[in-house]
Amino acid sequence: MELTGRKKQILKIVVDDYIHTAEPVGSKTIAARMAGKVSSATIRNELADLVDLGYLEQPHTSAGRIPSPKGYRLYVNELMEQQKLSIAETEKINQSLQIKMEEMDRVISQAGRAVSSYVNYPTYMAAARKKSIAARRFELLPVDEHSCIVVMMMDGNRVKSQLLRMQLKVDLEQMPVLVTLLNTHFTGISTEEMNLRLMDVAEQVPPQVFLLLSQTVGYAVEQLEDAGHREIYTAGARELLKLPEFRDADKAHELMSFLADSKENLPVPDEGAMKILIGPENVNDALKDTSVVVASYDIGDDMRGLIGVVGPTRMDYATVAARLSGFADGLTRLFGKQGLPPKEDIDQ
Repeated sequence: MELTGRKKQILKIVVDDYIHTAEPVGSKTIAARMAGKVSSATIRNELADLVDLGYLEQPHTSAGRIPSPKGYRLYVNELMEQQKLSIAETEKINQSLQIKMEEMDRVISQAGRAVSSYVNYPTYMAAARKKSIAARRFELLPVDEHSCIVVMMMDGNRVKSQLLRMQLKVDLEQMPVLVTLLNTHFTGISTEEMNLRLMDVAEQVPPQVFLLLSQTVGYAVEQLEDAGHREIYTAGARELLKLPEFRDADKAHELMSFLADSKENLPVPDEGAMKILIGPENVNDALKDTSVVVASYDIGDDMRGLIGVVGPTRMDYATVAARLSGFADGLTRLFGKQGLPPKEDIDQ
């Protein structure tokens, strides 16, 4: 059912007020903020319809209404006013990103703490490959009859090498055959496919050759998975304790423990510059009463970063989205070594 303009106006007032007060919103508050004269009886009827349609909820202990996840979703999609950062806010973000470029994990971790202190919610940061990494070419360099050096070129022209000790003697004349086998069947595919193909060729080669092939593929899979590993950093979990929704110690402890011990299960969207997940839209049960806003930025070298904010469904979505976008833009410039804009270049 398509909501009327008045219903949408009332829903927007309820969401905006609840975001800032964390208290159910009554008809008198709504009437005071409505454009034109609308009777309290009319507002109460509209509120009842919004509850029946699932956009609002009515706590048992109060006559006021609070938004439901469905109401927040409509608000984010249609009613939320897009915010533009002020010059002062933009400068504050840029100053927090004026950090020395060292190891990427240190930069990302420090940026995560800066984001948390600015939005006053827990945050998480992740760096991930835009696509899975694959082997591009193999070489085997014999050392003696019981060892060889495996050289693997990966995506991005990165090279890994390792000395492998063989349990069985391998005829040096078989090395070119083995290299051809590796480059024909084990390049340009995922690590899962590499393991499956290893089983497919098990009966096609002599035991001593298969043993070296297995060792080489095992080494390649380990290196590729390490290279594609996604590290997640969290910051500001204690910010939860300042929020009315987490005054219950058990509820706060549950979410703080999740952020500390199960952070690999935090949402990491595959695409899009900005993603907002509200309440039950989060797959993990630990996040069912929270909302997550995630922004993406470009690290370079075929990598992207993610900044996520975890907070109550009462989150000020417009402000958080604007500030995350500001941080994401700054981090893209930082990793792109383009530098941050001088003060006079900031849009007025």
